[in-house]
Amino acid sequence: MANCSPSEQAHTMSIGLFGVEIHSLIEVDMPAYKYKTKAGKVLWYANFYYTDWLGQKQHKCKRGFKTQREAKDWERMFLEGTSKDPTILTGALIEKYMADCATRLKPSTMATKQWIFDLKITPFFGKVRICDIDPIMVRRWQNELLDYRDEKGQAYTQTYLKTVHNQLSALMNYAVRYYGLRYNPCLTAGSIGKGKAEEMQIWTRDQFNQLLPQLKRADYRLAFKLLFYTGMRKGELLALTPDDIMEDRIRINKNFQVVNGEDLIQTPKTDRSIRDVTVPVTLIQEAKDYIGSILIEHDERLFLFKKHGLLAAFNAAIRRAGLPKIRIHDLRHSHAAMLIDMGVPIDEISRRLGHESTRTTWDTYAHLYPGKDVLLADQLNNAILSDSEKKDAQEAD
Repeated sequence: MANCSPSEQAHTMSIGLFGVEIHSLIEVDMPAYKYKTKAGKVLWYANFYYTDWLGQKQHKCKRGFKTQREAKDWERMFLEGTSKDPTILTGALIEKYMADCATRLKPSTMATKQWIFDLKITPFFGKVRICDIDPIMVRRWQNELLDYRDEKGQAYTQTYLKTVHNQLSALMNYAVRYYGLRYNPCLTAGSIGKGKAEEMQIWTRDQFNQLLPQLKRADYRLAFKLLFYTGMRKGELLALTPDDIMEDRIRINKNFQVVNGEDLIQTPKTDRSIRDVTVPVTLIQEAKDYIGSILIEHDERLFLFKKHGLLAAFNAAIRRAGLPKIRIHDLRHSHAAMLIDMGVPIDEISRRLGHESTRTTWDTYAHLYPGKDVLLADQLNNAILSDSEKKDAQEAD
């Protein structure tokens, strides 16, 4: 892309555009110009002023367009990309928004956001100015999502609908804050979907023990035991190394993700996700025996399979065992349910699971406490007060 100042522009018009001798220069409807090269080829160039993000007036020239329309389209897209007004096209705003998010979010989170925008938001809103997106347009978009059915007649899950809608709403909030949009039309249109999955499925220890004989490989058996008896997340499991296996506990301080085909070790979901989890001595010994049976460095991943391999092994074992089908994540819920049944205080469960706060634990598992409402309300109140006191102490420091 070439830039030229007004003085350079005047010089260009007299001796040639960007060093090319011009035999005729005809100004057409501003700001597109056409010129003929020495070889007799007719081309077009765009020439205009704009205000950059610092409020400075800038000049832009670009040559080599085959048609006037191409020159004007390039100028329009360039200006849309630099606009700070609510007339910016949604597609251009998404690019700005994603560039801003890239410095703040993890690669795995960025990949998910990009996928949602590319497939569910840009095709519908991309060529619309953000100031023209109103609640009625948002409702039409929502209805398309709600009406969708795949080849098996399945609709989008409620959590997926909520996630997609939240991405559009976040984009509109960004436009309100930085691009002068008057209001977020998603708030008026209302949300769709649900923030939490349908009711969780819980396995007892007896049911889990029925699964184990169906897992022929030692690495899968150990992996599912760790999931069931620690409550760790899949990404946390897949990031474990021999260094994380200690004498009576496991250190959880990493998260494994695959982003655009690349294996990444990231920080955990939240700061409280960094934790040590006590583990039965027999399970620790099983982990150490497994490590001793394979060739692995102390800082290499303990399990070489990824999430899809874990899921395939899990579903196959469930079918062979004749057990009710659950998600792998439900093993985490099963672990929490086991702790609740054992009478473990809710704040201890929260720390073990790496939840951001005790309130998160209560909101997730309150229904598993029938008949214990008063006792748990007291426990929850004490836990929340403790969290608040710790936060106040940290802020004071």
